[in-house]
Amino acid sequence: MFRELNVPVFDMVMCLSKAMDLVNPIVVNHQLRVAYIAFKIGEELRLPKETLDNIVTAGAIHDAGAMSLKEKMEILNFEAEAVNQHALLGYHLLKTFPFFKKIAPIVKFHHACWSDGLGRELNGEKVPMESHILHLADRVDTLIDKTWPALEHVSGVCEKIKSESGKLFVPEYVDAFIRLAQKEYFSADVVSPELKNILKKSANLNVIPLNLDGLLELGRLFARIIDFRSRFTATHTSGVAACAEALSEIAGFSKNESRRMKVAGYLHDLGKLAIPSEILEKPGKLEPWEFDIIRFHTYHTYRTLEMIDGLEDINCYASFHHERLDGNGYPFHYSKDELPFGSRIMAVADVFTAITEDRPYRAGMTADKALATLESMASVNALDQRIVALVRENYEQMNRVRIAAQTAATSEYQAFWDEVDKSR
Repeated sequence: MFRELNVPVFDMVMCLSKAMDLVNPIVVNHQLRVAYIAFKIGEELRLPKETLDNIVTAGAIHDAGAMSLKEKMEILNFEAEAVNQHALLGYHLLKTFPFFKKIAPIVKFHHACWSDGLGRELNGEKVPMESHILHLADRVDTLIDKTWPALEHVSGVCEKIKSESGKLFVPEYVDAFIRLAQKEYFSADVVSPELKNILKKSANLNVIPLNLDGLLELGRLFARIIDFRSRFTATHTSGVAACAEALSEIAGFSKNESRRMKVAGYLHDLGKLAIPSEILEKPGKLEPWEFDIIRFHTYHTYRTLEMIDGLEDINCYASFHHERLDGNGYPFHYSKDELPFGSRIMAVADVFTAITEDRPYRAGMTADKALATLESMASVNALDQRIVALVRENYEQMNRVRIAAQTAATSEYQAFWDEVDKSR
């Protein structure tokens, strides 16, 4: 019997932030540091608690719209130009989740310059003052030496920031940062390996709990952020989530258990955020080292989700979808007796979706070929034969479910890009 889900939104935000920042060692913890710097500036300005909460959350996922490694690296350059694209994409992604209604506009304008007060508006829209705080924090992080908070280095950062006061940054916010930077603990916190715990304790966030319905909604947002990075897999997660739910119902799971499987389906490729889109979209054959990077995505999914209390079963279902019954899967090489039934269902749902869905470079398999592929994998203990048999017995239903989910996701994908194009 599963306990009722009651997952804090901020814990899930931390998961998403961590996964996105795993794409390159240079990027690791960038969003977390920005969240902390912005929070401390806001605290120095004596902003209300709700405003500080919004700043922290926005800071932790402000680069949600940065879809390629190249883009992520470019925006870590203090002098970066033409950086508003990822902010706009992040806005359109985040605004679909009700809890992020106030967060999305902050993200949208987090690269807006102050320009002696003209930055109060951009293209006729009011720019939230929280966006200007986030902009300052984001640029500060590009200047910080992540190895050690030497006071001489901090002085150089302050001089650079002061030189842009009134132009890039709000003078009042710059003054708050300069006061803050004189305190040794601040610089030490920013580069501390314990920053996540420091931020969580310092911010003392109002905990907004997510029940299963809320987690499903957030899972759909995660799926968009994961899948919309590549046209090759733009609807894959939605298909897997729908198939995992349907297949678990066929296998005898309760409605509640099957919905947890759907959540796991939405999260199963979370670790792919650590894979550069340049690899995901590579047209030719992958190099061995590139394939190794892809193989690690399930490891990243597992380690990212394991920090959430109450998601233990969902994590196992999500993260073990490339394990095999014979122990030759990855990343943990678990064998039959170590794999929960839900994980085996997810493995079949993932393969079924991958081989039957159309992708830009090839058509999906026919029913006969797809079933032959699944049964061949089951015959060598790569997949569970009982679950593959359920797919054979219910193939038309499974395929209808997949097509319906992926058709809806295709419409969402197209609507997303249409809306982005209109707002440019």
